[in-house]
Amino acid sequence: MEATSFAQVWQDVFSTQTAPPQWLVIATGVVALVVVVARGPWRVARNVVTIAHEGGHALVALLSGRQLTGIRLHSDTSGVTVSRGRTSGIGMILTVAAGYVTPSLVGLVGILLLLQDRITALLWISILVLTAMLLLIRNVYGVVSVVGTGAVVFLISWFTPAEVQAVFAYLFTWFLLLAGVRPVFELQVQRSRQPSPHSDADQLDRLTGVPGTLWVVLFGVVNLATLGAGVWLLLF
Repeated sequence: MEATSFAQVWQDVFSTQTAPPQWLVIATGVVALVVVVARGPWRVARNVVTIAHEGGHALVALLSGRQLTGIRLHSDTSGVTVSRGRTSGIGMILTVAAGYVTPSLVGLVGILLLLQDRITALLWISILVLTAMLLLIRNVYGVVSVVGTGAVVFLISWFTPAEVQAVFAYLFTWFLLLAGVRPVFELQVQRSRQPSPHSDADQLDRLTGVPGTLWVVLFGVVNLATLGAGVWLLLF
């Protein structure tokens, strides 16, 4: 992006870009899958999933009328979003349920933008969302994670040619779409090995009376369905 004024920046952000060839769309999907499956890359990239997860909790908390206190992101890729309000009811249930499905849903929204060739818009919307989320972060590691992620997106959107932006945008979107599935399986494994009353599924168990395992299944079904829809939209 070589804009010299605010008006030109605005125009560049919301203009359309040339869609990449289909082989490149497939290639970025394969790379994203490797990142999700491979242990080393996943441990680093999972921080992005945590940002989306906690962002989902925060957004739904605000939409349901709860008072958002803050977000903490931890180096073990866990996180916590604290809000004030009723300790039961639909608002609390939706807030807790939002986390595990948000990364996949954000990936699907990204795909809808990419299908309209809004590559730069996708990158800048991501920057704006990360900036808003930064205001809610309450620990140093969380600030580093959000700023680092935002800096990468900004540098690519501002200093690289359209072709590089397209590769990154598709890779980023594929990653969120695919990465939403793995944490659900990790959640159930963790619940089996080290039961915790603080997991989202177990909180929902107490809030609704529906067993936590069924909530895990629901998370998995939603994310797999979202993944299927995303694959169909991108490749067929």
